Amino acid sequence: MKRSQLFIKTQKQAPADEVSKNAQLLIRAGFVHKVMAGVYAYTPLGIRVLENIKQIVREEMNSIAGAELIMTALQRPDTWQETGRWSDDAVDVWFKTKLNDGKEVGLAWSHEEAIVEMMKQHISSYKDLPQSVYQFQTKFRNELRSKSGIMRGREFVMKDMYSVHTSQEDMDGYYDKVIGAYKRIFDKLGIGDKTFVTFASGGAFTKFSHEFQTICDAGEDTLYVNSEQTIAVNEEVLDDATAELGIDKATLKPVISAEVGNIFKFGTEKSEKMGFNFTDKDGSQKPLYLASYGVGITRVMGVIAEMMSDDKGLVWHTNIAPFSVYLASIGEVSEHADKLYSDLCGAGIEVLYDDRDVRPGEKFTDAELMGIPYRLVISERNMESNSLELTNRADGNTEMIPQTEIVNILLKKTNS
Repeated sequence: MKRSQLFIKTQKQAPADEVSKNAQLLIRAGFVHKVMAGVYAYTPLGIRVLENIKQIVREEMNSIAGAELIMTALQRPDTWQETGRWSDDAVDVWFKTKLNDGKEVGLAWSHEEAIVEMMKQHISSYKDLPQSVYQFQTKFRNELRSKSGIMRGREFVMKDMYSVHTSQEDMDGYYDKVIGAYKRIFDKLGIGDKTFVTFASGGAFTKFSHEFQTICDAGEDTLYVNSEQTIAVNEEVLDDATAELGIDKATLKPVISAEVGNIFKFGTEKSEKMGFNFTDKDGSQKPLYLASYGVGITRVMGVIAEMMSDDKGLVWHTNIAPFSVYLASIGEVSEHADKLYSDLCGAGIEVLYDDRDVRPGEKFTDAELMGIPYRLVISERNMESNSLELTNRADGNTEMIPQTEIVNILLKKTNS
């Protein structure tokens, strides 16, 4: 894409009322637009990052037999009344409104009850099981405070998946597969080495759930991790978890972390409350086992922006960057730059071509602020030596590459 055609504008300063690092950087670099506290719009640059994150998640969910669907954000009260989670006393983050006929509806903060209601129409026999479905959906939560940028929004995008099973054993086996898939997701996102499967509160249904927590100074949780980084426990269940695991609390050290995913076994609790049964092989009616699995897509983007940045701006991992290459033309080289842009695009390399008539320093500053992995400069001076200047955003290393080799070299670098 040509920069002159891209619907963004970079800024030297973030809004004065924005305190979070991730939102400050993303606003300045042109990835998001702040509407109000906890509510952000995403520009074409931001959408490209979100779609890259979603595709990594999608591929891993598909690899464990997840089937993608999309549900509605509008929720009927009776669906949630069956489990006692419609009242504001039980769930205090509902956004509720009314239709023109006076009927009350809610904007989904989760879809657990909703998926059970939907599955009741599709599953009746053991022959229909197991099933696993997931979606990328906008969620709405009426948070009391929202000061962490896109890491805690009142409106945000989540991947939520739900699996149903005939038995505890089958549910447990699939649950472990999801843990493996989540580990691969966070590795591909570039934060796997800082992300832990964490023992967390299981609420009313089970003693523990599992969170995926990423060490991040802007996080809101305290995680206790052992020196080998093989065990991580959320502070809220520290005493219970260490007692059950037989671990000396003194061997764990606290770190600040941000939750990027959560997986949870409901067992048969929701099925029993909502009358969700299946006919087993012996003809008897039994409740289904349900588990849910979430990844905060916009939240992950915010966490990555917090972790992968420096004093110049963002530093995206190549797997999720909006473009792989920032092509900057300097001087009277537009004809050569256009040809190079065409060659790179033809080879399947995603390029943002800065074709604007602005000073070189402005192009370089924007390239660094946006965090695109490689900056490629074509100028009159390097054209004389038939070479191009290639700079790695992550380490700042610059090298001169022969023009005849640039396509192959970039293919190797951006696909590694």
